[in-house]
Amino acid sequence: MSTAKKFAGQTALYGLSTIAGRVLNFFLTPVYTRAYSTKVYGIFGNMYSYASMLNALLAFGMETTFFRYLNKKSGDKDVVYNNAFGAILAVSVVFLLITFPLSGLITGWIQIDPNTPFTEYVQYTRYFIGILVIDALCVIPFAKIRADGRPGHYGKIKLLNIIIFVGLNLAFIYVLPYVVSHNLPGTALITPWFKKGWLGYVFLSNLIASIATLLMLLPELAQLRPKFSRALFAEMLLYSWPVLIANFSFLINENLDKILLGKLLPVKESATQVGIYVACAKISIFLSIFVNAFRLGAEPFFFSHANNKNASQTYARIMNYFVIAVCLIFVALVANIDLLKYFIKGKDTTQTALYWSGLRVVPILLFGYVSLGIYMNLSVWYKLSDQTKYGLYISGVGAILTIVLNLIFIPDYGYMASAWISLTAYATMMILSYLWGQKNYPIPYNLKKNISYIIISVVFVYLSFCVFKRNIFAGNALLLLFVTGAYIAEGKELKAIFSKR
Repeated sequence: MSTAKKFAGQTALYGLSTIAGRVLNFFLTPVYTRAYSTKVYGIFGNMYSYASMLNALLAFGMETTFFRYLNKKSGDKDVVYNNAFGAILAVSVVFLLITFPLSGLITGWIQIDPNTPFTEYVQYTRYFIGILVIDALCVIPFAKIRADGRPGHYGKIKLLNIIIFVGLNLAFIYVLPYVVSHNLPGTALITPWFKKGWLGYVFLSNLIASIATLLMLLPELAQLRPKFSRALFAEMLLYSWPVLIANFSFLINENLDKILLGKLLPVKESATQVGIYVACAKISIFLSIFVNAFRLGAEPFFFSHANNKNASQTYARIMNYFVIAVCLIFVALVANIDLLKYFIKGKDTTQTALYWSGLRVVPILLFGYVSLGIYMNLSVWYKLSDQTKYGLYISGVGAILTIVLNLIFIPDYGYMASAWISLTAYATMMILSYLWGQKNYPIPYNLKKNISYIIISVVFVYLSFCVFKRNIFAGNALLLLFVTGAYIAEGKELKAIFSKR
């Protein structure tokens, strides 16, 4: 079997589980937008933005470090596993001991809606502290499953996590209110504690799903042994801290705009703008799914094939088809945006109009995800050459752009500024990674071909969204043209790849 074909198969397996989970999660978006106003949904988006950034700190860059040192220290895999998990466990315990007693103080800083009772906000914060710690403890066991080449097992656990989360959400939002309103059996048990329309049930559902996931990972946790190597641990930390800073900087690019929208805009509109922005960003989830599925398959694959004779040519070929795939999804989503917008319909016409007023950010955010995906593909060079400091530099530049430009432009332009700044940061990171990578770890990418696909997709998206005014027939005609052109250009090589045994 060719390495490209093997990689495609692994990515497809991760992709199926990721798509299934994300699609289930995505279908909660219309549930939330119908159940909660834009202002309440803004609280939702704000809390998850903080959580995403803190996830990177607790993971401590150990996931990438784990894969790298499994490859470097193939004779000490158990010690690598124990050291990586031990690092995250130590950080998580310290985090829990500091943040839980200070949950009230933390809440005072992150609260964006003064109309929500402070005690409720404190409860939100405590739920998230628990979610963050438990999710951090799952990072290395999940990485071990991936390293062992068990994408099916990985996908099963991830899918069950989403099913539990979705099921509990539906129970709290629909089932329990129905039981109470119709005085069905069990009403007397539910009424004393149930609060209809309380956002905290979303976060409680997440916490329960995270606990269930940790329990499902007990077989991997049971393989931990008190094997510790101080020298190896120090070496792993030296590798991981630039990855940690780079990951955190990346998550600043991904989430800080939502936080700054809540801080920099007037109180009367900040939560609403965050809600509109977060809801419209959900439409880009399908491109995000593909990028994430690629990362899950690519990281262990790239490390395991680093010593192969034709590794660079394989990486370049993967990049070619990755660019085609993300550009295709980019065009397809924009072509059908007038269908996808119904997933963020509000509970009444006023709320629907508010949510849909932000649709113009979707093509911008999608192109940002195209740039981000290419950057993730390009980042193989500094991970394989043990030059993770460059990941820090690149993500740091992106983070600085995100912080400075959002501080300047949010007060005047709101979430539209955040969308353009997100694209600017990711595009800059993509370009810097390519330029530095070609100097330090050259990979023979077909730059002319890749840029051509990107430019064509951008032109088609502009025509679809701006010239044809989101007309679904015109948009899909352009999509068909893109697919046909790509097939004519690449069909022969694709057939050659997948015909190899």
